[in-house]
Amino acid sequence: MLIVDAHLDLAMNALEWNRDLTRPIDEIRASERGMTDKPDRGQGTVSFAEMRRGGVRLCVATQIARYVAPGNPLTGWHSPEQAWATTQGQLAWYRAMEERGELVQIRDRETLDRHVQPADGRARTDDASTRDPIGYILSLEGADSIVTLRHLERAYAYGLRALGPAHYGPGVYANGTAACGDLGTRGRELLREMERLGIILDVTHLCDDSFWDALDHFRGPLWASHSNARTLVPNDRQFSDDQLRALIERDAVIGAVFDAWMLVPGWQRGQTTPEAAQVTLDTVLDHIDYVCQVAGSARHCMIGSDLDGAYGREQGPLDVETIADLGRVPERLAARGYAEEDIRGIAHGNVLRFLRGAWR
Repeated sequence: MLIVDAHLDLAMNALEWNRDLTRPIDEIRASERGMTDKPDRGQGTVSFAEMRRGGVRLCVATQIARYVAPGNPLTGWHSPEQAWATTQGQLAWYRAMEERGELVQIRDRETLDRHVQPADGRARTDDASTRDPIGYILSLEGADSIVTLRHLERAYAYGLRALGPAHYGPGVYANGTAACGDLGTRGRELLREMERLGIILDVTHLCDDSFWDALDHFRGPLWASHSNARTLVPNDRQFSDDQLRALIERDAVIGAVFDAWMLVPGWQRGQTTPEAAQVTLDTVLDHIDYVCQVAGSARHCMIGSDLDGAYGREQGPLDVETIADLGRVPERLAARGYAEEDIRGIAHGNVLRFLRGAWR
């Protein structure tokens, strides 16, 4: 079955982690043996071969570069121009992967339908043995690198189709996880330009104040690419029931994320282990179940794994060895009694319907 993953930091892994995603996953892990600069060294789960093996033939892939103002303790770049240049390097990597035949950019309804519905009527993505290019929809995680609104227009021209105004902490256009405050003038101007261009608003990572401000000022299509339920894991990184209901009223789709600290309460980074917390694929499905219960249907659920989003096997479900294990989600949903139509919806149908509506 075709799996769509609505959030993967592919370029970040390639350029900042120096991972060659064209190589087998065992080789990528072996190349990091003995490294200690990042906690997930040797624990990566994503490669192009593993994506194909799990049926992940379409994804939302990110650019990401944070600007940190003086006094901001987070890591990042010291000017928006540096952040912009970093995203352009990431774009160059995506283009190089297109030239190599590993990826193909999906930027409108025509390219989407061509990718998921071949002319012969068979689902190309159902055959994990083929080496057809993996489709990717370009998203920007955090808008700090958008130096001016002209830069946003340039980004749209090269294929940017979704944007989350903030990441962690305070941002140029919005406030993100662990921060507070609404969008302000620049953030609302950004949303107006996004709406004019037809760029999807990704509300993931927006703090509560910025979240509600964004919903008040943006009338275009919006989604949450990788977020879970706050009722199950109390933290401002998750969505409250009221936020979930507001997204559902806007016909948004919400991607279940696989990072363990967002799956179970009380996770301590660097201390808790997936084995000790008994975090499994079924824990992810608990969050999907919860959103389905709030919505009254499975229409608003999708997968946004965020696998290798600065974490690996040390902070993921213990039965997820690689991203290929996303291919087991349909059978796990079936074991819970989900109907075939709903399983296909969560695996790919809901996000495809959303994109076709956004790009009509």
